[in-house]
Amino acid sequence: MTTALRIPREILDIEVAELLRATPGYKILGELIEINPHSLGETGKLDYLAALDRQESWICALKQEALVAIAGEVADETGGIFGAVDDEEREDVATALRLSPTAAQNRIDVARVLVGHLPNTISALATGEISAAHATVIAKETATAIRNGLSEDAVFRVEQTALAHAEFHTPGQVATKVKTTIAKLAPEEFEEIVDRARDSRRVSCYPEADGMATVVAILPAEDAQTVMKSIEAYILKRNQEDEVDAEWSMLSADMKRADALTAIASQALGAMADDVRPHRRPITISVAVDLPTLLGLAENPGQLAGYGAIPASVARKLAADGTWQRFVSDPTTGNLLDFGREKYIPPQELVDYLLARDRTCRFPGCRRSGQLADIDHAHSWESGGETNPANLGLLCRRHHRMKTHGGWKLKSNADGSCTWESPVGKQFFVPARPILDAI
Repeated sequence: MTTALRIPREILDIEVAELLRATPGYKILGELIEINPHSLGETGKLDYLAALDRQESWICALKQEALVAIAGEVADETGGIFGAVDDEEREDVATALRLSPTAAQNRIDVARVLVGHLPNTISALATGEISAAHATVIAKETATAIRNGLSEDAVFRVEQTALAHAEFHTPGQVATKVKTTIAKLAPEEFEEIVDRARDSRRVSCYPEADGMATVVAILPAEDAQTVMKSIEAYILKRNQEDEVDAEWSMLSADMKRADALTAIASQALGAMADDVRPHRRPITISVAVDLPTLLGLAENPGQLAGYGAIPASVARKLAADGTWQRFVSDPTTGNLLDFGREKYIPPQELVDYLLARDRTCRFPGCRRSGQLADIDHAHSWESGGETNPANLGLLCRRHHRMKTHGGWKLKSNADGSCTWESPVGKQFFVPARPILDAI
């Protein structure tokens, strides 16, 4: 009979503290894996977490090298077939890591700056002295200045300042330090950075929990002030109306600003309804809900296109103010049922069917709205492909061109699922999208 020896908690804490100080690597990671964090004291648990974070930094440094090995040390200045850099490489990375193309490009950009221009930062990352978040902000904040010709000496000084600051500061604080340092060392480059940054202005929407979403607007400072002043003006006008409803009066300032932004955007959308009609339909907010829920006989969640599940009560409210379209789905799979057409240009009924079935671009990970996408023949019309749901699907312009000219192949199935094959032979399956499921 053997008796398991229990190592005292104090000894384990000392062991973890030593592993925290050790240079990260597979041997140290292996020793950490063998330790149960629940067996540690309070200090030991914190050291264990910090030690794992150092290991994560080491692995992150390896990933930077791997990304550069795939995408190359420099971007394809010729722009390839799309007139932009890294179209082929970013799709390879995106599909391999199940990322959006934009996220994949961001990772490639960061890796190139770290490996090619910031050797001390990549070294500090590999030894766990800084976190992946610190390394990323240092790369992002220096990237534009480097592209604008910031001298190697200035880059070195910025890097050393950032690394010293990172020892006791958060990634956000390090980012601010880098910006200030660049502005002092290279004022002309800083002016050009600010000028070029205007070209990165954008608005993005991200789903959140509990029926909410985050809209992020990255704008020049003066434009951001215009947006906020418009919201404030709407609130003042609403407050000054003769009959202010009690519900509005009870709202917090944050809630009023949110409602004001929605109202302003709704007014603009309504004003353009007759002029902007992609796929021969006005821009719409689409909700899918089953008939029993619509009639109040069930409480199944609806599906808001571009977001996901919403409560039955919200779906019914939106449906009450909208125009209805009836689609019949398979009771087992939830997939929309097929029907045939013979013309190259699909009739409106088929266009509506595809918009409801696909909802977004069919490339893996792409979530670009189907309302702004192209209708693609998977098997080209010129080579005998038919105009029917089995052969048609929605592709954003970039992935449509990638399929037509970039060496990617697409096989489409009758239920809306499809299989992509990359130019190097990797295959990626995109399943069918039941109409009441989130995508």
